Amino acid sequence: MCGLIALWEAHMQVLVVGAGYAGTIAANRLAKRVKRVQAAEITVINPRPDFVERVRLHEQVAGTGAAATPLASMLREGVTTRRGTVDKIGDGQVTLDDGASLGFDYLFLAVGSTVAPLPATVPVGTWEGAEEARAALAELSGGQTVTVIGSGLTGIETASEIAFGRPDLRVRIVGRTIAASLSAGARKRVRSGLDRLGVEVVEDAVARIDPGVGAGGADVVHLRARSPFTSDLTLWAVIGSVPDLAARSGLEVDADGRTVVDAYLRSVTDPRIFAVGDCAAVPGSRAACATAMPQGAHAADTLARMIRGREPEPYSMGYVGQALSLGRSDGLLQSSRRNDTVRRLYFAGRAAAVAKERVCRYAKFSTRTAAYAWLRGSK
Repeated sequence: MCGLIALWEAHMQVLVVGAGYAGTIAANRLAKRVKRVQAAEITVINPRPDFVERVRLHEQVAGTGAAATPLASMLREGVTTRRGTVDKIGDGQVTLDDGASLGFDYLFLAVGSTVAPLPATVPVGTWEGAEEARAALAELSGGQTVTVIGSGLTGIETASEIAFGRPDLRVRIVGRTIAASLSAGARKRVRSGLDRLGVEVVEDAVARIDPGVGAGGADVVHLRARSPFTSDLTLWAVIGSVPDLAARSGLEVDADGRTVVDAYLRSVTDPRIFAVGDCAAVPGSRAACATAMPQGAHAADTLARMIRGREPEPYSMGYVGQALSLGRSDGLLQSSRRNDTVRRLYFAGRAAAVAKERVCRYAKFSTRTAAYAWLRGSK
């Protein structure tokens, strides 16, 4: 199926494109397992010098925490970094945005997901957007209004964190259905948590935004079924697309632009390329660090098995639930089945907030150490 890989006298060149959860744990797992049996040069290519905890971007926005850690401190000894953006992946080489080219024997594509915000909004799902939102938020004075567009967990955590960190502001969250991925009981508990923080909930779709035409230069947000309202800062908290690097490079992608992979997380177009994390079209997966980390680790383990002359094992992963914070002193843990369908069971309150914080810390620790285990999928 995959053939046996001979041990080469020359160094094997492995490139990891992207240093989020999937790319960083893949690089560290490769350094830990592949280099034991094969001389390999592992290079991580990333547009910024930091590892960004996307699960903490809402804290970065609100000024209640920090989401960036120097990438050098997250990578194992022997892993090198190259700052830059990959413009295209070719036959055994990549071209960077500065025109430089790097060759590879194997490549791990881990560019994550991105956002496509409405005009006049600031996206909070990227590092650059979170920094812009943080600076804009610091300029607001008491009584002004912040609107968060997006009713998923990203939007809920963003609105909650801002309301917790800046109780002097008016905070509004707008979306079709608040916490639609949770059980009915958990959705009700999220609403009560938002109410306690003073967050106004508007369940409606945004039609358009007219920037700066309201009183004092505020944005005017038009909804499909309600009257428009003004907003002094409008944040976009919808994660809905992936970078087009795979499609631009001629790899087969699905309708959402994610790289189509086989059972071992290899591109069906080029088996030298592993795709992991949000940019990989893995059936049944959702965008989350709980998805990215097992995929990055499994792909690295697969390459290590192949180098040893062993057959790869199909990727398998099961979910246990979802976790979200509602400010620093409240949170919610939603239990789920392995196939990610939710159960009625959930936990909320201060204990859930503490548990969510521990989950975030464990994710970072495991990414750095490559010591990570996960639940297998249902058979």
